[in-house]
Amino acid sequence: MKTFVLMAGGTGGHLFPAMALAQELLRRGHAVELMTDHRVESYGQDFPARQIHMIPSATPSLSNPIKFAGASFTIAKGVAKSFGILRALRPDAVIGFGGYPTFPPFIAASLLSVPGILHEQNAVMGRANRALGRFADILATSFAKTRFADGQSIEKVLTGNPVRDRVRAIAGAPYPELGPAGPINLVIFGGSQGARAISDIVPEAIALLPDALRSRLRIVQQVRQEDLDRVTKTYRQSRTSVELAPFFTDLPERIAQSHLVIGRSGASTIAELTVIGRPSILIPLPGSLDADQKNNAIVVEAGGGGWVMEQAALSPQSLATRLEDLFTDPSTLVRAARAAQALGQPRAVEKLADLAESLAGQGTSTLESHS
Repeated sequence: MKTFVLMAGGTGGHLFPAMALAQELLRRGHAVELMTDHRVESYGQDFPARQIHMIPSATPSLSNPIKFAGASFTIAKGVAKSFGILRALRPDAVIGFGGYPTFPPFIAASLLSVPGILHEQNAVMGRANRALGRFADILATSFAKTRFADGQSIEKVLTGNPVRDRVRAIAGAPYPELGPAGPINLVIFGGSQGARAISDIVPEAIALLPDALRSRLRIVQQVRQEDLDRVTKTYRQSRTSVELAPFFTDLPERIAQSHLVIGRSGASTIAELTVIGRPSILIPLPGSLDADQKNNAIVVEAGGGGWVMEQAALSPQSLATRLEDLFTDPSTLVRAARAAQALGQPRAVEKLADLAESLAGQGTSTLESHS
């Protein structure tokens, strides 16, 4: 049995692939611990770790010297705390999943000569991962082409982005039949950021569809609590069949039952859509660092698995036109579903676990000398 410490920022995009790897490593008989920040309370209640360690972290701001000094102090505290925890745990390897909360523990692991893998979920390498590259042994990527990865002088391995067990369980489920008069299942969600814009635009677009088409829609939409009343009212006025909730625990299964998904293009969303194999209209979150969501979405569109609609140019009318075109030509959706599935990496978690085991087996940690 080996001991692995996973390190991740506390949002779903970082935690979900870490959770998938934890599940796989546990199946293989290993021990898993997690180092993250306080945001894990929103996303990681079910994280299958022996213990979850909260580590002080901060995002450095080069433009503000006072904030930079404060962040540096917090990061130093995080490194010190991580150093003590890792010395006690004596892990065989660590795996970082990005986000600045990865920074202090990954640095501490490097100081203790614990071998480490960085996993990059996006088509653009994140800033924290870029900064940590020189402390890692291997960079595991999710996309064949990852911007900024070439600048890292470490071994690179394409693994794909691991998805949770419940997603893998429905991988490749047959695309639901879409007859000329039957129901059309549409799933809509906006991610943890930028959900309001989707709540503003999509219900208005649905209201513009012809009555005969709109009456066939069976919509599932994840909306923020503060948007619930407003979105409910819009759908009621257009007499649309809809199920609204701030969170659906069974969202993967609902995606599998859908004919089309509308959502953001975060890394976990892309991984799950392609493993399940469902076509999507992707609306990248504007203003995200290095346009990572836009780059993710472009890969899906280039592979034929979906369509990118940028928020700046998106209107209820333009979205309604696109939806009407797609729903009146089911063969386009069927082809896109097939293409999306071809982009999926259902075995990503096995590849990453194999990599972790291989690194742990050849690791030469100096923890002994620090104990």
